[in-house]
Amino acid sequence: MIRPVIGARGWVFYPGSSMKGLFRRACTPQQSATYCGDLAKPGILRFQGGYPIDTSWTKGLVDIVHPQQGWQVEDQSKKSSAFAQISLYKPTLRFGISSDAKDVNWEEVWQIWERAIATGLGSRVCAGYGHVETSSQTAISQGLKVLYRTRLKGQGQAPKLLDGTGEFRPNLFRAGLRGHALRLFGGLTDATTATRLVETLFGGVSGHGIVGLVGMRFQESRLTLPLFQPGTAYEQIGYEVEGELSLLLARELKNPTHEDTLKRLLAQLMQFAMVLGGFGKSWRRADHRLFFEDYYDRTKPLIGCHWQWVGEMALGRDVQVRSPEKLGGFIDKVRQTAEEWMRLQGVVPNPALAADWREAWHPRSVQVWGRVANSVDESEAIRWFHGAYRETIRGVQREGSLYQSQSAAMTGKVGQIGRLWHRMYPQVKLVMTRKDPEGKPKPRITPQFLEWLTIFPDESRECEEFLEFLQGQPYGFRRFWGEE
Repeated sequence: MIRPVIGARGWVFYPGSSMKGLFRRACTPQQSATYCGDLAKPGILRFQGGYPIDTSWTKGLVDIVHPQQGWQVEDQSKKSSAFAQISLYKPTLRFGISSDAKDVNWEEVWQIWERAIATGLGSRVCAGYGHVETSSQTAISQGLKVLYRTRLKGQGQAPKLLDGTGEFRPNLFRAGLRGHALRLFGGLTDATTATRLVETLFGGVSGHGIVGLVGMRFQESRLTLPLFQPGTAYEQIGYEVEGELSLLLARELKNPTHEDTLKRLLAQLMQFAMVLGGFGKSWRRADHRLFFEDYYDRTKPLIGCHWQWVGEMALGRDVQVRSPEKLGGFIDKVRQTAEEWMRLQGVVPNPALAADWREAWHPRSVQVWGRVANSVDESEAIRWFHGAYRETIRGVQREGSLYQSQSAAMTGKVGQIGRLWHRMYPQVKLVMTRKDPEGKPKPRITPQFLEWLTIFPDESRECEEFLEFLQGQPYGFRRFWGEE
């Protein structure tokens, strides 16, 4: 819960006035008039506010916010900055409601309150902050309309707090989806319009501020924060998490008929993010612990992340790319849905006016290469980040290298975003089983992976030589989307 109200003696609390406003929004008109009052008479309830019932909220009180959208997607010159803020990490709060009336239906009152807090408490609830657990999770599920829901699991680098501990932050899902929406719209229209479209979906600070259409909730079912390389100079906190992600309708659509397109757009944005990348720190790289274990024998820092779908529903519905040949059609479908949403917002798609951003998603600006890797040990590209992809032959060819580049144009470095993503996407196939009486194929995770290289070419010699190498390499990579 970020930016709470702080009283004169430094004690944080949730104001009764905010509590009343939240409660009123969850009421029917009749309930609102009875409990909260109207112009004719006051309501029968008094809202006393809420406060933490233990001292756990005093730990990790100062948090760091590090917005990176402009720096990562648009232009390297847009340097990111860190900001400090007050943040409560999983506090236990007690709320009070009182009344002088004798006939209060307290069961109904608390049902309304639990339904009210399903929308979240405090600031930035749309990004996953301020969501709650109560004694009645049924009431929570009734709070906001669900636009998209899925189960997934992942592992990667956890943010480190000022006290040295780590935590998993669910807002990484929203940040990832927002970034990909910006890339996709940026390849279909100019920069200003693309930014406005993204703010309509996810909110923004333009003008007097924009409340986005999409909220988010992540309910974790499993979370551990293991130490990586403990006791060394590369000690780092990681996360291993599994749970249910929900994207919610945070405010009413001006035209309810647009809801189906919005649902398709959000589902495809999530699928796009999962197919080609991941979420959180170092999401542009596959998790080296899984696919390049020898790397850590030399004591190196943790690199990359790994995400995959969980459960039969997600594996059957959300896995849209089951072979490399399916990728091009999937990307085209995502762009078509984005264009459909643009038209509903009164914007005519015009890729000729695509934003001049490093990662605008346009066929002239990006190429996606892929192959099938038979196991976790058979990633080819991951070795190219740490060794030569082409050996030296004296008098014939010089070494081809990404890792020794002085400019780091392709791979990136501290303070510089590279132009290459690497993903090992678990291959899921549909298999017929005799046990199924309906005779429908079931999704099954295979030992294989779809290995993707997403490249945003520039005019550097490093990039040109690598693309030339990919054209004739013997490792099975083929270009499945984008122009030369």
